[in-house]
Amino acid sequence: ISSFQVYIIQVNVGNHQWTVKHRYSDFHDLHEKLVSEKKIDKNLLPPKKIIGKNSKSLVEKRQKELEIYLQTLLLKFPVTAPKVLSHFLHFHLYVS
Repeated sequence: ISSFQVYIIQVNVGNHQWTVKHRYSDFHDLHEKLVSEKKIDKNLLPPKKIIGKNSKSLVEKRQKELEIYLQTLLLKFPVTAPKVLSHFLHFHLYVS
């Protein structure tokens, strides 16, 4: 049986607040696109871990790291987020 972790990330933009749910592989795909299209530092995304990847402490640590990753991306694009990032964060559903 293959299991995977879904990370629930709270997004705050202005007065809007919502959550998005993504697997680590979704973050990895987003990161690959941003590295190639926007020249984001390839080391910005927390590394993929294999051993003990579903332990509670590792999941909580990675959750925080992924939140910091997204906050860093939003700081890099303060005016207009790249389309791939906006879609990832579901801006189209919450921010008009």
